[in-house]
Amino acid sequence: MKIDLQTIAIQPSGVTPLYQQENHTVYWVGVTEESAFRCNVYLIGDGEEWILVDPGSRAHFPQVKESISTIVSPEKITGAIICHQDPDVAASLIDWLAINPAMKVYTTPRTNVLLPYYDIEYEYVDVEENSIITLPSGAELQFIAAPFLHFPGAFTTYDRATQALFSGDIWAALDSDWSLVVTDMEAHRDSMDLFHMDYMASNTACRGFVRQLDGIEIDAILPQHGSIIASNFVKEGLDYLENVRCGTDLIYPEFS
Repeated sequence: MKIDLQTIAIQPSGVTPLYQQENHTVYWVGVTEESAFRCNVYLIGDGEEWILVDPGSRAHFPQVKESISTIVSPEKITGAIICHQDPDVAASLIDWLAINPAMKVYTTPRTNVLLPYYDIEYEYVDVEENSIITLPSGAELQFIAAPFLHFPGAFTTYDRATQALFSGDIWAALDSDWSLVVTDMEAHRDSMDLFHMDYMASNTACRGFVRQLDGIEIDAILPQHGSIIASNFVKEGLDYLENVRCGTDLIYPEFS
């Protein structure tokens, strides 16, 4: 069942289903914080597989764990997708691995070099460009490289079953007047500018990534910061990324 993201209501437990199929569900796991730099954590449930997408910081861990406990025992979390190594994305791995040391960590070689500096050991799954993993239901997750957005080894995760794109810091936004789903794309552009101008490398990197998405049907964009971009604004989101000037474009305008 596809849920209308444009009218979705956040569940009191903090675990809000975004997509529900017979054996495959995507959840938003709420984090309550009074910050424009709000972090989103997502959870993919598929048969016996429970995979966190960018599980968040250690500060977020108690709340995320409590929320997830309303639908599944935290010991049953089997994996975590880590789009890059920053503490707001990955630091809670320390706590998740303490609960389940057998949990798999899906990431790129460049990120894998840095994660051990959290003083953790884990089963590493190399997320090669455009590699695919198949979940118990037959649903597939495709990993799409996003170099220098904003880390050299950054990547996104495309859920082929739901056509949801977990975009990490791409399409992230800083907004004190936060909502789960974008309602006004024109205003949201300003919120995305606040993030992209400072954190993303260049328009070249952005355009190169958009080109990799050619032919991929995207129902929604699920970033790690800010609001979800539902299907009605996906095209505008792609146009935004293709045209945004950021990073070195602004620091060294004479070369861009």
